[in-house]
Amino acid sequence: MHLLIIGYVWPEPNSSAAGSRMMQLINCFYKQQWQISFASPAQQTEHMADLSQLGIDAEHIELNKASFNTYISNKKPDVVIFDRFMMEEQFGWRVEKFSPDSLRVLNTEDLHSLRQARHDAIKQNRPFVIEALYNDHGIREIAAIHRCDLTLMISEVETKLLIDEFHVPETHVFHLPFMLPAPQHTDTLPSFEERQHFISIGNFRHAPNWDAVLQLKTDIWPKIRKRLPHAEMHIYGAYPPPKATQLHNAKEGFLIKGWAENAQKVMQQARLCLAPLRFGAGIKGKLVEAMQMGTPSITTTIGAEAMNGAFPWNGVITDDIDTFVDAAVSLYEDKESWLLMQQNGNRILQARYQAEEWEPKLINRLTLQVQLKDSLRKKHFLGLMLRHHSLKSTQYMSQWIELKNKNGAEQD
Repeated sequence: MHLLIIGYVWPEPNSSAAGSRMMQLINCFYKQQWQISFASPAQQTEHMADLSQLGIDAEHIELNKASFNTYISNKKPDVVIFDRFMMEEQFGWRVEKFSPDSLRVLNTEDLHSLRQARHDAIKQNRPFVIEALYNDHGIREIAAIHRCDLTLMISEVETKLLIDEFHVPETHVFHLPFMLPAPQHTDTLPSFEERQHFISIGNFRHAPNWDAVLQLKTDIWPKIRKRLPHAEMHIYGAYPPPKATQLHNAKEGFLIKGWAENAQKVMQQARLCLAPLRFGAGIKGKLVEAMQMGTPSITTTIGAEAMNGAFPWNGVITDDIDTFVDAAVSLYEDKESWLLMQQNGNRILQARYQAEEWEPKLINRLTLQVQLKDSLRKKHFLGLMLRHHSLKSTQYMSQWIELKNKNGAEQD
């Protein structure tokens, strides 16, 4: 099987949950000895994974350029995975036209439109309603999902939303959470006594993470610090902007640590993880990592959404600030409760995120989807309609930009 991944960015597994998720997918395909190519229009970064170690061709592609037509015509991969819907908008029609037999798969990471709609509700101080997704952003994302042969969804909640609200056929959507190794035995991790301080971690470029940092700084940490005067709040994350580093205050015990070269190491040194997320989507890599490192967490209903199923959380879930503070202080000092929450995290990992369970499911589904591709395309009327030439505004816009750029270059 030859598989091409078109990345929105180059994978950075130590910078974001999205980067970790992408490497989980790549490693799964690598174990199958599939031929893997990774292409992206993004600039390469210092923190990106070295794909060459896995024998993966890493290639730069350009937006709105006919050069991609030749590129995909020559490759003709069995499967093309678009990393986020923006890549499907840019390259999906070209793949369809110049490599029509390729299975087109969308890896959403999370529903961007859901995250954005929840963010808008917070900014406008109003309740979130599902109709908030019926806007340009939502229409674009859901249209991309319908145009694809299969969409990988990391959240059960969002999988159900696509099927129930947006009429995506179950044949075209696949729930695939994080695929993780078996959890470490807690005896191999630092003990309650060996740990100290609180941690919050997340890429600063991700809006929910930055909002959570502000919540900690202004509303939560001052109350915790008053009751635990020797504790510190350690804030880790890639790409901290000046507005974040300016929040650093050693006197208050609020420390902006920035990039963590080894996120798991700093997570297992902390006694508690705090994630006061007010909006977002998908499932949260930082909270899964906290479970892996035996670190209980305090988070919100948005933070824990779709993560623990029917299992008790490895800490406390609350949307009330005072309850959040009380839970953080209590769990920080109560060893017996802390150990119980640590075990809760292990149970969640074992029951819901085992790579040995999910990797075969993914491979079997992709293989079956390739076999049934033609018949499933014919049965999915909404997909047929959205790929009809009269609705291909993304193609025509791209061709217009390409022509405009070409004319501009000739004039120069």
